[in-house]
Formats: sequence, structure tokens, C-alpha cells
Amino acid sequence: MRRASLLAEAAAHAPRMRAELAALVERESYSSDLPALHSCADLVAELGTQAMGSPPRRLESAGRPHLLWPGSGTGDVLVLGHFDTVWPTGTLARWPFEVDGELATGPGVFDMKAGIVQLFAALRLLPSTEGVAVLLTSDEELGSPSSRALIEDTARGCRAVLVPEPSADGALKTARKGIGTYRLDVGGRAAHAGLEPHKGVNATVEVARQVLRIAALGDCAEGTSVTPTVLSGGSSMNTVPEHASVRVDVRAWSAAELERVDAALRALEPVAAGARLELDGGINRYALESAYSAHLFASAVREARALGLGPLRGAAVGGGSDGNLTAGLGVPTLDGLGAVGDHAHAPGEYADLSAMPQRAALLAALIGRLLGTGRGTGR
Repeated sequence: MRRASLLAEAAAHAPRMRAELAALVERESYSSDLPALHSCADLVAELGTQAMGSPPRRLESAGRPHLLWPGSGTGDVLVLGHFDTVWPTGTLARWPFEVDGELATGPGVFDMKAGIVQLFAALRLLPSTEGVAVLLTSDEELGSPSSRALIEDTARGCRAVLVPEPSADGALKTARKGIGTYRLDVGGRAAHAGLEPHKGVNATVEVARQVLRIAALGDCAEGTSVTPTVLSGGSSMNTVPEHASVRVDVRAWSAAELERVDAALRALEPVAAGARLELDGGINRYALESAYSAHLFASAVREARALGLGPLRGAAVGGGSDGNLTAGLGVPTLDGLGAVGDHAHAPGEYADLSAMPQRAALLAALIGRLLGTGRGTGR
């Protein structure tokens, strides 16, 4: 099955992978900068065309570019990722792409531009890309508001979804928590804080009471976190606040827990007479439960062993990705197939260049196993 030669071929691609990574990181792609996203999409499309042998369909939604290389039909293997980053345009000026030994740093290098480079290298290692669909989006870091329908429509009918998001200290991500996002708005009644505070309904006091109720919905034993985050209220120092709000982040390992918290938030009632509550938001994405990744992970373990890469670990993580969306459809999904490195979304994020050919070979071997095509001679 040519596993040894596959790894050697991947190693031969290392200089090209490094050059492509530098070019991608140096093409900034902040999620909220549409011109930058279009510019980065141009480069991603060019690199992907070389790997796939054909240009992508460039699909726009809400002004955002998404790139789709459609497969040959039902039963495709979908490789799903994103090219937007959390780093504001201009970050590169103070933190340029740099290589120190085998470690590359720069905005977005780990999450997830190294994963995109590894993906394209893997595709070049296959004898054919028939049966492989690739979707790269530009709003994952925002929660995929414009690409969600595209992701779900593309994933339906696929036999598997592989996600080259960053690994967890080298481990593949076999489970991810589901996410709920909410905003609770509190309405009160304004009054002069010095002359007649008793005539007011203090929205800040009310939101404080609700924050305690909300935080109590978490369940450590179940791994469910309910975290009040951004808090605001009031308009002036000497006015009883008429408005206040709190944002809430919910994470859980199961659909049942997400739905329990969702129902509890919707059942909140005011404490103070005259106060009003309005809840916005809901369950953003269900969990990627281990049942949907188990078979794919077992296949990846076998391929890693055959490639001589040593033991392959799996990990359950709290952060979500677009893999949650596909697992939520019931499509087998394996995440974390991207870069080995650390510090995603943080200064100093880095990717291990020495691991990139190995991970490209693993992805190629896994795709080949799923499609039953074996390993290619490379292109």
C-alpha cells in the first residue's frame, strides 16, 4: 500500500509547504475585513487549484468568499476548514511570519493556515482527487453565520468529514463541546438616583441577580459551563439604570445538556417588580460527540501506525469548530487533523514545521482508506 514511500513523498514536499505557509500567513485574513478575506481567498484558490487540478466554485454570502471544490457526488469525503483568522489587519506589521529552527510563528499560522497547507499537500499525494470535496470558509471564527447552510448542504450525503483544524498538542480532536450563545436584556425604569431612586426599577441590580441564577446553571460533573461574560448597564452616574444586559457563553458535551440550559434560560423571570427580561440567542452548534468520530479515529490510528508515526492520541476539547455542524447532521466527523503546535488565538502561536509532512501523509492515507483508492504516486 506504499505507506513508506508516501511518507517519503510527503517529506519531499516540505520546502514547498514552508513556502506556501509563509505566503498564506503573509496574506492577512481577519474575519471582519472583507477586502482582506477576498485577497486571501485569491491565494487559497490558486494553491488549491494546483492541488485539485481544477479551480474552486467561489461562493459569496453576505459579501464573504467561500471556496468549494465539489466532489463527484454522494459518498464523497469532505475536507472542511477555514482561512479567516482572529488577528486584526495590521498585526503582521508588528508580528511577521518567522521561522526559528522547526517552529514557524505568525498570525494564523496554527489556526489554521498550516492545516490548509497540509491539506493541499495531502491532495497532491493522492493518485486522484475524485471523490474528495473541499470547502474552505471565511467566517468560522465568527461562528459561521454566512457559511453554515453551505457547510450543512455540502456535508449531507458525505461518507465522512475530515477537519484539518489544529491538533490538541498533537492529538486529534475526537470530541468537541457544543456551544450556546445568548444575550439577556433587562429593562427597568429610570429615576433620579439622588432625588427619588425609589421610583426607579434598577436594571443593573436586576441583571446582577440574574447573573447569579445563570452561573448556577453550570454542572461541573457533566462538564457543562455556563459563563456570564460581557456585562453592561446604566447611562449616567446619577440615574437609576433603565437598561442592562449580559452575554452568556454555554458549553456542554451533549445535546441534552445544551437543551437543559437553553430551557432554563428561557424560563428566567424577573426578581424585581416592574423589571422586564428579553433573551436573544440560542444553541449555536451541537457537540461533536465521540460516537461520530470513533470509527474514523480508529482508521487514523491504523494509518499512523502503518506510516511509522508512532501512537496517535485522541482528545476531547471545549472549543467548537465547523466539525460540530457536520457531526450534528449525523455525518462521521474527525477533527484536529491539522498542525502540531500551540497558542491558538494568542500571541506567539506557532506550528511545528517538522510535523507538517507527517500530518499531510496521514491525511492522504486516511482519505485513501476511506475512498478505497490506496496511496498515490504523488503529483
